Amino acid sequence: MYGKSGEGGKRRALVLFSGGLDSMLACELLRRCGVETVGITFTSPFFGSAKAERAAAYLGVPLVIADVTEPHLEVVKEPRFGYGKNLNPCVDCHALMVSEALAEMAGLRADFLATGEVLGERPKSQNRQALEQVARASGAGDLLLRPLSARLLPETRPEREGWVERERLLDISGRSRRRQMELAERWGIREYETPAGGCLLTDPGFSARLRELLSRVPECDRQDVELIKLGRQMWRGSTLLVLGRRHEENLRLHEIALPEDTLCRERERPGPTALLRAYPRGASPGHEDLREAARLLGLYGKGKTPLGVEELLIYRGGEGAPHG
Repeated sequence: MYGKSGEGGKRRALVLFSGGLDSMLACELLRRCGVETVGITFTSPFFGSAKAERAAAYLGVPLVIADVTEPHLEVVKEPRFGYGKNLNPCVDCHALMVSEALAEMAGLRADFLATGEVLGERPKSQNRQALEQVARASGAGDLLLRPLSARLLPETRPEREGWVERERLLDISGRSRRRQMELAERWGIREYETPAGGCLLTDPGFSARLRELLSRVPECDRQDVELIKLGRQMWRGSTLLVLGRRHEENLRLHEIALPEDTLCRERERPGPTALLRAYPRGASPGHEDLREAARLLGLYGKGKTPLGVEELLIYRGGEGAPHG
């Protein structure tokens, strides 16, 4: 789809594109410098691509979407550079994404990489040392350009080679977004989202659930992570019990249930669904686990009183019909 060095001899940048204002401005700045841009965004159980897709469509930037679930989960389990405030390994995560983008460069005929990172905007992941660590650990080295802060950082290959004029790049730093918002206004970028989470790993509640999962099931995978995103949860030894809180969660529990999972619901009337996943995978929950599921299904159901196991409809993943 793309020709070497872009149309008309233009250089091409592969821009790590979150869909936030900074990545949008990085794309626009490079385009104003005569560089063709292609965006790349990543998905995992902890974040999606919807925001990036909306922003890329608004700017008219081609966008590649890549799933990094497996390598990202390994980074979350053992981050080389540690965690942020919660269970967010931001430096390792950025290095992984840059590394994944680097691997895509040849196929997209890109000459260099760029990000919307701003020096000092995030104390842990965007200080000078962290930016250097990301460039080094990812293998990108000086092929990685941060156009919004480039004049405050060491010269990169795109600047030395004349692919981008350093004088046309910016020197933004710090946590204030005033300059970015002024640029957006000047360049006619009217639609952008306010900075916010978007990554579940920064959420204290989810991080607590994930820490518990990692401590009990170090070998956990995507299917386990998807499960802890749902419902009311409790651990009984090596069995995780998840109770749907509303109709949509009941449906989702049916969707993600594994064949070895046990599901149950009240036999006589609609109400919550419970999913029990015993570890190691393939094990069955004990009778006491089912008794606890029955108790909770009764308390949170229409009757508001505990149930007995004999009052449940019990089935395996892939069996039974979703209900309210």
